[in-house]
Amino acid sequence: MKQIDVRELASWLADNDRPPPLLLDVREPNEFEYCHIDGSAHIPMHTVPLRSQEIDQDRPVVVICHHGGRSMQVAMFLERQGHEDVHNLLGGVDAWAAQIDPTMRRY
Repeated sequence: MKQIDVRELASWLADNDRPPPLLLDVREPNEFEYCHIDGSAHIPMHTVPLRSQEIDQDRPVVVICHHGGRSMQVAMFLERQGHEDVHNLLGGVDAWAAQIDPTMRRY
């Protein structure tokens, strides 16, 4: 599993010559409603095993949570399921809000 920091992700998302990743937010619904990175798909962590077929194996995936712990577990799970290009977002949405989008609500 690869790790990606928020600055690397912001650069990737801004690069029109590079296919965008699937941003997979695995936090709970109330957390996602409170704040999320624009364009993120929401599949709560506990539902990922049941919904993993919804995640395109041919597309890079960046898994996101609050600080990076839950997303790391989901990224490892996806790799075991055959996903080859999976990244864990270091620091999660909290780091994104602190370093990239200061207008994002934090908790």
